[in-house]
Amino acid sequence: MTIESQDTNAVATRDILTVAQLNQAVSHLLEDSFDLCWVRGEISNFTNASSGHWYFTLKDDAASVRAVMFRSRAAATGFTPKAGDSVELKARVTLYEARGEYQLQVEQLRRAGLGTLFEAFMALKNKLSAEGLFDIENKRALPQYPKAIGVITSLGAAALHDVLTALARRAPHVPVVIYPSLVQGAGAALQLRQALALANERQEVDTLLLVRGGGSLEDLYSFNDEALARDIAASLIPVVSGVGHETDFTIADFVADVRAPTPTAAAELVCETRQSQLERVLGAAQYAEQLLVRQLERLAQRVDRATLGLVPPSQRLAHQLEKVEGFGRRLRSAFDKQFQPTRARHAQTHVRFEGLLPDLRALRTRLAHAGAELQAGQQRLLAREHARLEGVGAQLRALSPEHTLARGYAIVRTHDKKILRKSIDAPIGEALEVTLAEGVLSATVTQNAQ
Repeated sequence: MTIESQDTNAVATRDILTVAQLNQAVSHLLEDSFDLCWVRGEISNFTNASSGHWYFTLKDDAASVRAVMFRSRAAATGFTPKAGDSVELKARVTLYEARGEYQLQVEQLRRAGLGTLFEAFMALKNKLSAEGLFDIENKRALPQYPKAIGVITSLGAAALHDVLTALARRAPHVPVVIYPSLVQGAGAALQLRQALALANERQEVDTLLLVRGGGSLEDLYSFNDEALARDIAASLIPVVSGVGHETDFTIADFVADVRAPTPTAAAELVCETRQSQLERVLGAAQYAEQLLVRQLERLAQRVDRATLGLVPPSQRLAHQLEKVEGFGRRLRSAFDKQFQPTRARHAQTHVRFEGLLPDLRALRTRLAHAGAELQAGQQRLLAREHARLEGVGAQLRALSPEHTLARGYAIVRTHDKKILRKSIDAPIGEALEVTLAEGVLSATVTQNAQ
C-alpha cells in the first residue's frame, strides 16, 4: 500500500457517522424545520402507561405517525381518548432517536370538529385554575354519615334512576331530595344554578350530587358554564360531580368537592352501605365491650388488693385509742417531769412568804380605832362649820337690800336701770322706777330740790 492511498482512507474514516450521531442530526433538523403545528387524525393503538404518558398512533386513510403525550400535558386535556376517536392535536415534530422513527410530541389534544368548544373549555379551565377554584385546600369534606342527600339532575335522566337505585341499595335509611333541572340544551346551565341555589337556601340536605349520563362535548357543555362553576365553589353544601362516563371531564368536575367517574359512583361515594355501617357499629360495640371487660378486670384486681389492706373500723378505732392513751400518758409524764422542780420551789417560796407577812389582826384593830376617831373628828368639824355658817348667814341677811327695804327704804332707778343716788341726777320729767320691800312703783320727777 502506498503512502497516498493511506491518507485517502484516513480522510474517509473521519467523515463516517455513527447511527446515534445520524439520528441526533436528523432530530435537530426536524425540530428546526417544523414549528408547532395542528394535525388531524384518528387514534389507534392507544396506551395509557403507568407513568401517566400517552402513546398512540395518529392515522388517516393514507398514512400514520406515532405520537407521544407526556403526563403533564395529558393531565390538562380533560378527557382520555380511545381508539377510533377523531382528534386534532398540536404537536412538535421530533425523532425518537433510539429507533430512528420520527414522531409527534403532542402539546394539546382535542376532539376533532369541536375545536372552538374545546378551546373555550381549556381557556375557562386555565382561568379558574389560576384563581384557585380547583385547589385541594378549598375542597369541602363530605359528611361521613349524611342525614339527607340532594340530587340535581333531570327527572327523566337514566342517571337519576342509577343514583336512586344505588342509594336505595346502600343506604335506604337516608332520605333523598331531588332538585329537578335540565342537564342539556339551552337554559340548562341556568336551571342547574337555580337548583343549586334552592338546595343551599333550604339547607335540608348535607350532601349534593350533580349528575347526568355520558354524551358528547356539546351534550355536556352546560356543565362547563363559568357561573355554574363559581356557584359550585361558593356552595355551602359539599358537591359531588358525577357527569358523564369515566373518560368525560367538565369544569363542574374540577370545581366540585369530589369528582366521581359516573353517577352511580357518585352515589356510592356519599354513603356507605347499611351493612358496612352496621358492621362498624357492631365492631365498635365489641371493642367497647372488650375495653369495658378489661377495665372491670383491672378494677376488680385493685379492689382485691385494697381489700387485703383493709382493717375493720372497730379494730382501727381501738388501735387509734391505744395510741391516744399512750400519748396521754407520755404527755402527763413529761408534764410532771417538767414542772415537779417548779412545784417544789413554789412550795418553799410560799412558806417563806407566809413568815414575812405582818399580823393582819392587829392592823385591822388599829385600822378600826383610827376609823372611829376619824369619824368623830369629822362630826366635830361639821358642827363647828355649821355654827359658823349660821353666823355668816345672819350677817348677810342683816346687810341684804331686802332687809333694808323692809325697814322702809326704797331703791330708785332711772329709765336705763341705773340706781339713783343724787336728786340732781334726775331732771324734771325723768321717768323713775321705785322698788319697795313689796312691789315696784313708777314715778315722774316734777320738782328737783337739792
